[in-house]
Amino acid sequence: MRFLLAAVVLIALPASAQSPCTNGFATLTAPAPGAPTQGPFACSGVDLMSYIPAGESGALRTGGMNDVWGWTDPTTGREYALAGTRSGTVFVDVTNPTTPQVLGKLGTQTGNSTWRDIKVYQNHAFVVSEASGHGMQVFDLTRLRGLTANAQRDFTADAVYTGIGKAHNLVINEATGYAYAVGANQSGRQCNGGGLHIIDIRTPLTPTFAGCFDNDGYTHDAQCVIYSGPDTDYTGRELCFNSNEDTVTIVDVTNHAAPVQISRNFYPNPVYTHQNWLTEDQGYLMVDDEVDSSSNGTRTIVMDVRDLDNAAFAFFYFGTNPVTDHNQYVRGNYSFQSNYEGGLRILDISQVSTGAVTENSYFDTFPQQNDSGYNGQWSNYPYFASGIVVATDIDNGLFILRPQVLAVDSAVPVSDELFTLSAAQPNPASVSTTLSLRVQTPQAVRAILVDASGRTVATLLDAVVTAEAATTLDVPVSDLAAGVYLVRVQGEAFTTSRQITVTR
Repeated sequence: MRFLLAAVVLIALPASAQSPCTNGFATLTAPAPGAPTQGPFACSGVDLMSYIPAGESGALRTGGMNDVWGWTDPTTGREYALAGTRSGTVFVDVTNPTTPQVLGKLGTQTGNSTWRDIKVYQNHAFVVSEASGHGMQVFDLTRLRGLTANAQRDFTADAVYTGIGKAHNLVINEATGYAYAVGANQSGRQCNGGGLHIIDIRTPLTPTFAGCFDNDGYTHDAQCVIYSGPDTDYTGRELCFNSNEDTVTIVDVTNHAAPVQISRNFYPNPVYTHQNWLTEDQGYLMVDDEVDSSSNGTRTIVMDVRDLDNAAFAFFYFGTNPVTDHNQYVRGNYSFQSNYEGGLRILDISQVSTGAVTENSYFDTFPQQNDSGYNGQWSNYPYFASGIVVATDIDNGLFILRPQVLAVDSAVPVSDELFTLSAAQPNPASVSTTLSLRVQTPQAVRAILVDASGRTVATLLDAVVTAEAATTLDVPVSDLAAGVYLVRVQGEAFTTSRQITVTR
């Protein structure tokens, strides 16, 4: 089921500047001309860094937004929002989140559509749409390097995969280099019903058909991963967790030419199983049902997937207001939900194994109203190392937000199983400061120092780093102006950052 939703070249002109969340609201002091709304925006624990309004005559050149994704340039460390609109994909440099720069637009391949979906692999954006005959566009994101703001700049695709005509969503497993078009109509293939249409994108500009899975009919959205969760029967297998309208269907796609269904899983009173995302330990699946609006509040379904052959409903979480949920993504202990008229809702899922989920913070990008309609926030991208979140509001535009839960903590080491980066010592600093990096596997690592505008002021490291041994990152700051800077570290298997303060 799908719904028809209601509907100067330089970015400095139409963007609204930073507005911290104060006493429950972010209020624009310099609202953008012609903005659909000037707020105030209800919030808790999330600051508004900037806001680019929707509008046919504005920088985004659209009357309606849809999907959004992100890309971090591994060479420069700059961060970009890839914002979907009804007429194409807009590229926005958000490295300095208070002054985002619209760099241009990749127009739709055929006609306009309410639906567009974007994902990234190997510095290329892949774009699908519900527009008839659109196929899958491929765009080399390195073309954005060095560009200055020009909202009227038009791009063309570097390649187009025509093995599908239209598609509702696109899933990419960056660990394997395979894309999964879902809700697609096929072009000369033996895939039917809108299930997984599997595409080999390991050579990004020459995508090739790899297989399909349609045994359980239409797939609306999915997440595909190399499995490392608690069910050791499937360790190392490539699995897709599919939202299939009335079930969560788990499929082993390790053999792309012959996928195998593992299980079909139900929860009470399904209406339209829309989208899902795994907790980071892959033991639980956070699921949203787009049509199960409840007067009790937005209903999030938690599935226990620790036994993949016998996955089971665990419990419901009901939100704080009765709005409709749409997309959610998990980063660390938090699920970042885009809940249409309720905006961005950030849930603490650190105690999900005990049956506890709580709302940590929020930012309502659609202050016009809060009910179960299909206006407001479509999606968000919470994976930038800097800690900003970009979110698309169908009616109101592109929001650059800074949740407190993603604030860079300069006193605590940042680590996961792939790397450890120490805190800077000393911090604040006036002459120099030092960080220590350890990586689990040998890899090329680039570390840069950027200022508050996103400008690279020093290259700290650009070399192959050996495993386990500590690598020292010396940061000279004696010639820098006082202020806040960011150390960005990009490896082959990770990206992270650390904030330092320079004093005089």
